[in-house]
Amino acid sequence: MEASINAIKSTSGFGRRVSPVARCNIHMIKRNNYLKFRFDSCSIQRAASSRIESLFQSSIRAQAFEGEVDNVAPPRIQVTSSGSVLPYVGFACIGAILFGYHIGVVNGALTYLAKDLGVADNTELQGWVVSSLLAAAAIGSFTGGSLADKFGRTKTLILDAIPLTIGAFLCCIARSIETMILGRLLVGVGIGVSSTIVPLYISEISPAEKRGVFGSINQLCICIGLLAALVAGLPLAQNPLWWRTMFGIAVIPSIFLALGMAFSPESPCWLYQQGRTYEVEESIKRLFGKERVGEVMRDLNTARQGSGGDEATWFDLFSSRYWKVVSVGGGLYLLQQFGGINAIFYYSTSVFNSAGVKSDVAASALVGSANVLGTIVASWLMDKQGRKRLLLTSFAGMAASMLILSLSFTWKALAPYSGTLAVLGTLLYVLSFSLGAGPVPALLLPEIFASRIRAKAVALSLGMHWISNFVIGFYFLSVVNKFGISTVYLGFASVCLLAVMYIADNVVETKGRSLEETQHALAPGI
Repeated sequence: MEASINAIKSTSGFGRRVSPVARCNIHMIKRNNYLKFRFDSCSIQRAASSRIESLFQSSIRAQAFEGEVDNVAPPRIQVTSSGSVLPYVGFACIGAILFGYHIGVVNGALTYLAKDLGVADNTELQGWVVSSLLAAAAIGSFTGGSLADKFGRTKTLILDAIPLTIGAFLCCIARSIETMILGRLLVGVGIGVSSTIVPLYISEISPAEKRGVFGSINQLCICIGLLAALVAGLPLAQNPLWWRTMFGIAVIPSIFLALGMAFSPESPCWLYQQGRTYEVEESIKRLFGKERVGEVMRDLNTARQGSGGDEATWFDLFSSRYWKVVSVGGGLYLLQQFGGINAIFYYSTSVFNSAGVKSDVAASALVGSANVLGTIVASWLMDKQGRKRLLLTSFAGMAASMLILSLSFTWKALAPYSGTLAVLGTLLYVLSFSLGAGPVPALLLPEIFASRIRAKAVALSLGMHWISNFVIGFYFLSVVNKFGISTVYLGFASVCLLAVMYIADNVVETKGRSLEETQHALAPGI
């Protein structure tokens, strides 16, 4: 659609001929998902224009409020950009790689470090080596939101490199279990901050037409980090002290994270909130090119007018104005974790062993490869099929996979094929998870949160992720011992089906729209 139309047919779109005496130039301007008609030198038509604008705006906002953002407006006009976003996405995603690496590195190293530190017979202390990171990550997630609002996204990630570096170094040189746990606590704070800020920063610097692809890179890098931890553990069988090197090498990417973010532009959204107009324009030029400065500035101005301006407090997240959309963020992460992803990773080795795959490394490699493959496919589909459709497909596939796993353990008719079915169910589950439930929440949430609450709302959502992760890890084995793995898998399948219904009713589609357009559409009456 042309941005401006100076000539029109003799018959208007409202069934009335336009008198040549009026001599009005009619302009159709696309602004924030509605059409605004401007009549020059004609007071009567100007009044009609105001009414038309109001009707279009009210209609669109009503649709958005009902969760139909995908039908609000036609696609945005794309402008060729001379800027470059990808290098800065790459720098930020070093934090995502460290996230995956530190989650996975302890799995292979735990037995060896426990022997070296003299706690081989103390399963409780071994459990703290694992779970201390998860508890600290919840604290880091909440802290990250406040730091990002105060210091900006890039400076927060630079600061985040400090606990990541010191924590990895302490784990490497630890001579006691207390030092090891302290190192894991510091690393946990670091990955808690990065898990919040990395997807937030990527969403705010990515153009709408590529945000799905760039946002998926975050999840892909988490998967790469997990695989890197697996590969790093291969020499352990020949060198039991290799576990120290596994923790120590994480210092290097932590330093690169700080260096990369030092050269990366700050988020234009955050700079605009701080009133630093000149720096906003410079950041936009580096990211999108000078051709899009005007367009992005107009979007930011519209978002500022709709969001209320001042920085939000934590209490604002629970106000009637924002609670509905904030609850979607926390709800998605709760459903993700209670959908059984940790159970799959905990039990994948034993499942593959029952099917004749005796190598733990081979079992982990198969699961990790399925995770990476699904995430690559998701990154390709994200801006084609949309976030909501991928979420629905993902949780439906997870529910079917959990049902297969549950039946393979209990249905006697399937006993001859139980091992094969268990492997297929596990791989199908991981593929389904990586198609939507894994990558979409971290991408979707910064898109639907208003700019003034975005950092804190993402932090709250990720905090729910880490808390539920900790709870599941702490109680999972006792629940399995009490009810049996088949019943637990059936419960996970029920949660996944509940997720499908919840997403269908509460999640909106955001593909192809700027953060500012989505925010404006989700703010009826503002």
